[in-house]
Amino acid sequence: MKARPHKPSDDPLQNVEIRVRGRVQGVGFRPSVWQIAHHLALTGDVRNDSEGVLIRSYGNASKIAALIETLCTAPPPLADIVAIETRNFEGTLAQGFHIVESVRGAARTQISPDAATCPACAAEVLDPFARRFRYPFTNCTHCGPRLSIVRAVPYDRATTTMAPFPLCAACAREYRDPADRRFHAEATACHICGPKARLIRFDGRAVHFEQHSMLDDVDAALSLIQKGEIVAIKGLGGYQLACDATQPDVVARLRALKRREAKPFALMARDLATIARYCAFDELERAALESREAPIVLMRADGPERLPEAIAPGMNTLGFMLPSTPLHILLLRRMARPVVMTSGNLSDAPQIIDDAEASLKLGPIAPFALLHNREIANRIDDSVVRRMDGAMRVLRRARGYAPAAMALPPGFAGAPDLLAFGAEMKSTFCLIKEGQAVLSQHQGDLEDVATFDDYDRNLALYPQLFDHAPTHLAADLHPEYLSTKLAQKTARQQHLPLLQIQHHHAHAAACLAENQRPLDAPPVLAIVLDGLGMGSDGTLWGGEFLLADYRRFERLGTFKPVAMPGGASAVRQPWRNLYAHLLAEMGWAGFAMNFAALPLFAALEAKPVTTLAAMLKTQTNVPQASSCGRLFDAVAAATGLCFDQQAYEGEAGARLEASVCRKTLEHEGDDLAYPLSIPRLKGSGLPYVEPLGMWQALLGDLIVQTPAPVISARFHKGLAKAIVTMVRKLAGDPARFDTVALSGGCFQNAVLLEQVATRLRVENFTVLSHARVPANDGGIAFGQAMIAAARCLDTPHLLQKAGSPCA
Repeated sequence: MKARPHKPSDDPLQNVEIRVRGRVQGVGFRPSVWQIAHHLALTGDVRNDSEGVLIRSYGNASKIAALIETLCTAPPPLADIVAIETRNFEGTLAQGFHIVESVRGAARTQISPDAATCPACAAEVLDPFARRFRYPFTNCTHCGPRLSIVRAVPYDRATTTMAPFPLCAACAREYRDPADRRFHAEATACHICGPKARLIRFDGRAVHFEQHSMLDDVDAALSLIQKGEIVAIKGLGGYQLACDATQPDVVARLRALKRREAKPFALMARDLATIARYCAFDELERAALESREAPIVLMRADGPERLPEAIAPGMNTLGFMLPSTPLHILLLRRMARPVVMTSGNLSDAPQIIDDAEASLKLGPIAPFALLHNREIANRIDDSVVRRMDGAMRVLRRARGYAPAAMALPPGFAGAPDLLAFGAEMKSTFCLIKEGQAVLSQHQGDLEDVATFDDYDRNLALYPQLFDHAPTHLAADLHPEYLSTKLAQKTARQQHLPLLQIQHHHAHAAACLAENQRPLDAPPVLAIVLDGLGMGSDGTLWGGEFLLADYRRFERLGTFKPVAMPGGASAVRQPWRNLYAHLLAEMGWAGFAMNFAALPLFAALEAKPVTTLAAMLKTQTNVPQASSCGRLFDAVAAATGLCFDQQAYEGEAGARLEASVCRKTLEHEGDDLAYPLSIPRLKGSGLPYVEPLGMWQALLGDLIVQTPAPVISARFHKGLAKAIVTMVRKLAGDPARFDTVALSGGCFQNAVLLEQVATRLRVENFTVLSHARVPANDGGIAFGQAMIAAARCLDTPHLLQKAGSPCA
């Protein structure tokens, strides 16, 4: 068949303005547009402005369509296009295609997360013939620092901590060349014009380089690590402490000096082959290790070689990451062993970013420091991910992930600008703006004064970076959370309405929103299992079955409320929870009569149980809590895995999970799983998870000296069975729901998550869970923001004027 002759009218000439929104600044977007436009012989220009990138183009309609199609299908590696809008415009454009200066104004674009060194830059720093051979701050538009150095938008060199480093002639040529991958790479530099790394002693004495095998200061730092020294390293988002992970005495010394008794250390290795000696990893884990986010990846420690127990006491996993900056690539070039690469701070304090503070606080830990003269504008911790239930899941969202925006689910397009203040532990905050959520990097635990100060500073910074002026605020119900108190103060000062959101409803909403559950979708059953959160009835919750959507929730079921003797002390000391559970189930006399021969009885009797009994009798500082987390603590204490004191939050549960016998878990019949029943609470009639049968079976296993790993496996299986039984009971016939959302910190336990999710799928329920947003309290702010947005959209007067705080 003969082709139809082409007519000029089939492909008319057009003047088109193309608006690109999303993460499109500082990621090589303009040079990509320039290169595509030149290839297509289009006329026009491209610029950054406060809304993103603006392209003006003149040419055939087919070629303009090809430009847009290429941007959509093959954007720069770090770009994230949210929307492309086009309109015709009147006017003339200069011949050729040009990149023009940025236009400042109200920010409607995104700041890119820091990105791991790209392959091209990594090859350069290792190439003896390259201009940037062994330059530790090499980067381009496809990689390098972003959030850690930015102070304002648009993202230009003048608004970053690279402003004090004028470009040399060679770097300037690259910066101005649209064909170069360093075109407008705001952090680009080289040996001549950029930041310098240097090795110092914190005590001010001279470093005698002749004592070390070295190519430069970075290489000398490695020589010190290989000789058993602890070295402070000024990294991308804060100081780190490094030592040889294979030397037990050095690891023990670091633990003692850092005052980090048991919390696992993060590890860094130069390549995958080194990691494979200690951990077996699958393709998902390999991809995460090699990704531009370059997080710490938790993997089973089942490789052919073993590291000292002090690296991760009581754990069966190790947290490895690959070098994410040229400095770390060069540092580990000659290192065939893993190194500890932990945050530069004392235990529980925020990571240090200031050089003077590092000298003061890290000097007693690390005699030597590898530092540089580029300021860190914003503290950013390493992110942590783990493969669970067939997907990589973020446990701590920070470097590489934040502050990447997330699109809101269908139905939220008209949501007002909101600020959600988050929780107390693992705190984050969240902005809602123009149909997107911006969740901050991990802030930490706000009870630490320095962490709270940093949280407060970031709360002031983000509105500047995103030109965000909230019309509504959201916070937790708990009156003693520092985040809630700050939200209340801000609401008063700025005359803004404050919506206080129930903790577990926020967990549920975060899971729904991450899974793009539409605003008007039917409610789901949200199973939210964590440590503690203030309930809507004024009591402490922590094991909840909620029929929930974004607007509202109904509490359908719960875990058995059990006293927490000593309140906060019970969170830190697992034996208190064990004592309270045993008293609640069988009483001290019944326990003594049946189980006095157990070493566990003697261990509890040695504690001040008489005092606790008096507290319980007078109801003095013994709040009731329906907490799954405290049940895990009690079982960990009973098995002896974590009896006296938790060295860090969640240690008891983590040790219990790590101890699980895989053979028992996978091959032993469900009939030996510990039984938990589903009776109803007196008064409310609410169904609850009753652990009496579990305790009787567990104590019986202790009598016959069943190993702790078998007990742990039977507990996990029994708990998962009880949870699914509760779901079936609550669903009813006909079913009230067909979808179940899993949230809360207890679902960062891989065994529990996989057992519950698998059993629910067998029962034909759709299961929603977290992947991009942490299931723990790091996701609370996101959920608060979504609930507040839904309520504002449903209540027009909230959108129109400020009012009094409302729940």
